[in-house]
Amino acid sequence: MPIRTLIVDDSPAIQRLLKVVLEADDEIEVVGIASDPLEARTLIKQLNPDVLTLDIEMPKMNGLDFLSKIMNLRPMPVVMISSHTGKGAEMSVEALAQGAFCCLPKPRIDNEAALKEICDMVKLAGRSGASVRRNSGQATKSSAEPVAQEAAPVKRGGDAADLIVIGSSTGGVEALTTLFSTFPEDCPPTVVVQHMPGEFTRTFAKRLDGLCKPKVSEVQNRGALERGNIYIAPGSVGHTTITNTDTLRARVLPDEPIGGHIPAVDALFDSVSDELCTKVSAAILTGMGKDGAQGLLRLKNLGANTISQDEKTSLVFGMPAAAIKIGAAQQVLPITKIAAALVDG
Repeated sequence: MPIRTLIVDDSPAIQRLLKVVLEADDEIEVVGIASDPLEARTLIKQLNPDVLTLDIEMPKMNGLDFLSKIMNLRPMPVVMISSHTGKGAEMSVEALAQGAFCCLPKPRIDNEAALKEICDMVKLAGRSGASVRRNSGQATKSSAEPVAQEAAPVKRGGDAADLIVIGSSTGGVEALTTLFSTFPEDCPPTVVVQHMPGEFTRTFAKRLDGLCKPKVSEVQNRGALERGNIYIAPGSVGHTTITNTDTLRARVLPDEPIGGHIPAVDALFDSVSDELCTKVSAAILTGMGKDGAQGLLRLKNLGANTISQDEKTSLVFGMPAAAIKIGAAQQVLPITKIAAALVDG
């Protein structure tokens, strides 16, 4: 069955473009178009779509406010269409934290790759509809407070990890917010590759810093990795890696994408494998594809503590499933249990 899609955007030009692009894909059916959230609310009841494409800045009701209402009253996959700069980046990260499936830039008619990505994400969102509905309760609270999902605060024991590395993609903003809401203030240095554009990683790090006990910041090239800090790899710049000469340090190296990703989880994990002379915990969280699976396996074979998020709490089970399939994960855990497993090593 085709993915039944409702377009919500106040721009007639964007409405027409999205309709043409989506309907060119045999697996997608555009069942309606709304110019504002109030009209969209009526059409959702009438048409029962599988997926919404939703603009952020619209008349009558802000797209974020509408997203919050959707996730509370009628959870469904929502693909946000937004700008990736300035205030748009902040609002996009907020949308991801509230449970949006993904955020994509406003498309241009001459950008075939971006137009194809919109179709791909709508299809993936439609196929992941059950996960969105199941996990929607995690994402509906205000971003002013972390979503702990009833997980107890983690206390670092005497046998704790010396370094934590994490990879995530689609659904990762929500998962990482939950994960870090229970991290102890003096957590091991923690480095994260989350697939997202550079404007988003900067904004996401700032957002997490206001929610979590540890300090959260973007990775700085050649910067020392210190206890009590969580470091988010900058998007689109290069691959974030770790060296261990005089002390643990991060490197951001311009390079070609690995498996279509820059930064790539595998690049981070492989660098830790090369420098493994400390007690390492590593985790693969929700995301599409298989980035990080092979790197996690290499870490496991070198004695690291390796974890995959379980299917029930993953928005998209691709990356965790790939790691589990090749035997890279020593533990498969719900997101509320992963913090303690990582910190305790």
